[in-house]
Amino acid sequence: MIERYTLPEMKEIWSEENKFRKWLDVEIYACEALCKKGVIPESALKNIKEKANFSVKRILEIEEKVHHDVIAFLTCVAEYVGEDSKYIHLGLTSSDVVDTAQSVRMKEAADQILKRLAQLYNVLIEKAIKYRNTVMIGRTHGIHAEPMTFGLKMLLWAAETKRNIERMKKAKEVVSVGKISGAVGTYANIDPYVEEFVCRCLGLKPAPISTQVLQRDRHAEYMNTIAVIGCTLEKIATEIRALQRTDIREAEEFFAKGQKGSSAMPHKRNPIISERISGMARILRGNALAAMENVALWHERDISHSSVERVIIPDSTTLLDYMLYKITDVIQNLIVYPENMKKNMERTNGLIFSQRVLLALVDKGLTRERAYELVQRNAMECWQTGRDFKELLKSDKDVMDYLTTDELEELFDYSYYLRHIDEIYSRFGL
Repeated sequence: MIERYTLPEMKEIWSEENKFRKWLDVEIYACEALCKKGVIPESALKNIKEKANFSVKRILEIEEKVHHDVIAFLTCVAEYVGEDSKYIHLGLTSSDVVDTAQSVRMKEAADQILKRLAQLYNVLIEKAIKYRNTVMIGRTHGIHAEPMTFGLKMLLWAAETKRNIERMKKAKEVVSVGKISGAVGTYANIDPYVEEFVCRCLGLKPAPISTQVLQRDRHAEYMNTIAVIGCTLEKIATEIRALQRTDIREAEEFFAKGQKGSSAMPHKRNPIISERISGMARILRGNALAAMENVALWHERDISHSSVERVIIPDSTTLLDYMLYKITDVIQNLIVYPENMKKNMERTNGLIFSQRVLLALVDKGLTRERAYELVQRNAMECWQTGRDFKELLKSDKDVMDYLTTDELEELFDYSYYLRHIDEIYSRFGL
């Protein structure tokens, strides 16, 4: 059972306290690097490391006056450090601090998302094993097609989740870069060594080249990866919603004691979590679009991206974290009705075996076109009259000229459709 969702990790990552703490980390590591280069006295570095601190409340008070968050932050830190604060932010520009610190937080958020993805994957594999041989009807265009197993659905989602894990790892790598290269990325007032040192201390790589900002194609890739993962969750949620329909009812979300489904209709049991996830996925896609629009900035930088990112990056990572938690809980506690699956397979009176009959007639020497014609005319009568498909075939002389009764009976066997299930599962080591 996964823990109750309380949002502690993501809430902490995107808190103002953590933001300014990461900014201070960047500044102090930069001072360390400058000290190693002989620019800052060791005594000053010692004083900075001992005294440097901040108050979120005080920063916000100063920002009200100066209308610049980084200046407000530096002013606040200087109040703690004193005279040696003149060495803080030496040769840096605001984006050196803000972008590098943001990369650290995006990396932390990615780790939290990867943790959630691993939980989802494990639950899906567990259910895939449990329902490995639970036979149900597969549907195409919403119409009964041929038998499959419920476990295969779970295995399919697990495979997609595994791909999403790899996508998120790649996106994490793409944003795990920093830049301490100055006003337009030329290192005119800061030694490239400082960038290398700071990034190494923060677990980042230096961007091979930057302007005043890290290039936003990185952020766009990260946000699009989040949106793709959201699409997978919506795909799962949509299937659950469809299977919970009253006329299907093959699976449904757990309905807790005391839960209510409708203010007007006491009988209602609605797939509310799956519907919520479907809606939230739209937000992730919208935020991904905003991230792509942030890629094109004027010349070496403008700040049109900044206001957008303050919303979309914390919101999307937090939202996906929540969605992953909820869909994992839904899958873990999903109510499955194998008896309804069997009942639904029988609703079309044997029509789902039409392809087997078609192939058997072709194997007997008929052209595909003639075999299709014979099978379809009986299938259409079955649709219209509700008569049993197999019995219609038995009474069709054109069909029975090629098939014996025993051969026809053998074609209506569910086990035929499951003969390669083990081979599919073996691809996953199951």
